[in-house]
Amino acid sequence: MKNRILLLEDDIDLNETISEYLEDNGFEVVSVYDGEEALEKIYESSYDILLLDVKVPKIDGFNLLKEIRKAGNETPAIYITSLDSIDDLSIGYESGCDDYIRKPFELKELLIRIQSIIKRNFTLSHSSKVTIDKDKNIYFDLDANTLYKGEKSFILNQKETRLLKYFLKHKNKVLSHEKIFNAIWDYDESPSESSLRTYIKNLRKIIGKDKIVSIKKVGYKFTSD
Repeated sequence: MKNRILLLEDDIDLNETISEYLEDNGFEVVSVYDGEEALEKIYESSYDILLLDVKVPKIDGFNLLKEIRKAGNETPAIYITSLDSIDDLSIGYESGCDDYIRKPFELKELLIRIQSIIKRNFTLSHSSKVTIDKDKNIYFDLDANTLYKGEKSFILNQKETRLLKYFLKHKNKVLSHEKIFNAIWDYDESPSESSLRTYIKNLRKIIGKDKIVSIKKVGYKFTSD
């Protein structure tokens, strides 16, 4: 499954250039051109990373990120902007961004920053493999989106992959049913409690029941060593 990127850039030509480059490098890109449209897309679906221009119509990038951070959205974000003062840089990081790249920039540099943040968001190591249980040799390959247990590999469906990635992003945190629904179901889909239980059951068969703890009437917690 491809990593999903939301790109907010009101310059049509630059938006198209960035989108095509990232798609050529294996990403799924959703392009928007103003802050209100970006906000709608963020509430409608989940993304692996946000690329936000700052000086855009309706809601600027700084205030957009502040708003979604207040709402509890922790999706990694990179500002792409022509603003270059230290004060602007400070405002950017205070609003909750993970990185900041000044225009003009090389597309390759943007790609490197995106790849770095996505991998860092799962693990502090530089490996693409996230260890789930060292003793049982269970790990998840971020690049291949494949779950391994010893010598066996397991192909997960799209929702199971999204769910596992979401758990890995929020190790040892209690996640409500609502948060999980928002993370793995798109806006035009109807979340299903029974489907979620099935995805949990399938993951537990591979990684063990003890790794995904049910919190009665609340949600689930992914435990990590």
